[in-house]
Amino acid sequence: MYFFLIFVAVLAFGYGLLMLWYSRGWRKLAEYIPAPSPMGTTTVTVIIPARDEAENLPALLKCLEQQTYPVDLLEVIIIDDFSTDDTPGIITRFPATNIHLLKMADLLTKNERLNSYKKKAISMAIAHAKGDLIVTTDADCVMGPKWIETIVRFYETHRPKFIAAPVSFYKERNFFMKLQSLDFITMQGITGAVARLKSGTMCNGANLAYEKTAFHAVGGFAGIDNIASGDDMLLMYKIYNAYPDGVMYLKNDDVIVRTLPVETLRGFMNQRIRWSSKADKYEDKRLTWMLVLVYFFNVGMFAMGAIALFIPHWWPAFLILLLFKVTVELYFLVPVAGFFHKTALLLWFIPGQIFHIPYIVLAGWLGKFGSYQWKGRQVS
Repeated sequence: MYFFLIFVAVLAFGYGLLMLWYSRGWRKLAEYIPAPSPMGTTTVTVIIPARDEAENLPALLKCLEQQTYPVDLLEVIIIDDFSTDDTPGIITRFPATNIHLLKMADLLTKNERLNSYKKKAISMAIAHAKGDLIVTTDADCVMGPKWIETIVRFYETHRPKFIAAPVSFYKERNFFMKLQSLDFITMQGITGAVARLKSGTMCNGANLAYEKTAFHAVGGFAGIDNIASGDDMLLMYKIYNAYPDGVMYLKNDDVIVRTLPVETLRGFMNQRIRWSSKADKYEDKRLTWMLVLVYFFNVGMFAMGAIALFIPHWWPAFLILLLFKVTVELYFLVPVAGFFHKTALLLWFIPGQIFHIPYIVLAGWLGKFGSYQWKGRQVS
């Protein structure tokens, strides 16, 4: 048993070094401040896959209509993924000349079996896109009016092939949603940190931009189209592999995209299992080893907590390691929460540990060996 304790302590030491490394990366990641200059000239196509999003689309469409980027340089393609609600109708009735509806039903049959409808939807939209720069987001998102303008200014300044940008939750109405938001901004902070440290490739499909020519140059989603998820990180690594210096992270308040947390525990677990199911698909092994360390450290913490319930003299060791975990995570998270305007949520961080550790263990296991539902479809 004491060998196990030493093993967990070694994992804790490695985890602490990892979090301090990420803290260094986030703090060194400079916020992009656009220089005063004329508006950009890059043509942009925003692509948004949508399935049964009638409730969320009005807010998104309003945000897109309010973009400060010139309308003649910006088109929006919302591709409907066999919705059963009024998603297509809301799009077609919206009075904006640069927002267009594309239906998957017009391009393939409903019975045609796919494992990744989202990648297929994006590929179809790119085939119709007029823009040189592709920007993707999700149908349940909102963003500020300078979203596209700032992305283009960053693109025209640095000319990256692929841009990852920040995403956060909003409308956290209860304790469950607040915990999701804390977990999510932690992942977002790590995304920016690894970009600055050049020690991995991470992103979120709710806020991405990439050159259309780069997408085609790497064969699009070919080779990863059999994986249900991964329209973001798996594509990012393909582009990174072809253009190692062409992948960048855009840290700027005006480009934060906000999305809704999941309302139910079942939906939350399906989401996290879907994310973790890609872990063994990453060719970027730097990220894989990081995930392995994080997972097994949490497994060790979970096991120690379970042991302490039956062997009381294990409580001091467990509490010391838990205090260490909380300290290094908060050291990393405080400046990240400040950037995302989520500092108030840190009050929930310590009580949230009782839920966070078990969920990491369960989601990681089921992501490897289980299945999940996504947009009403069962995925294995």
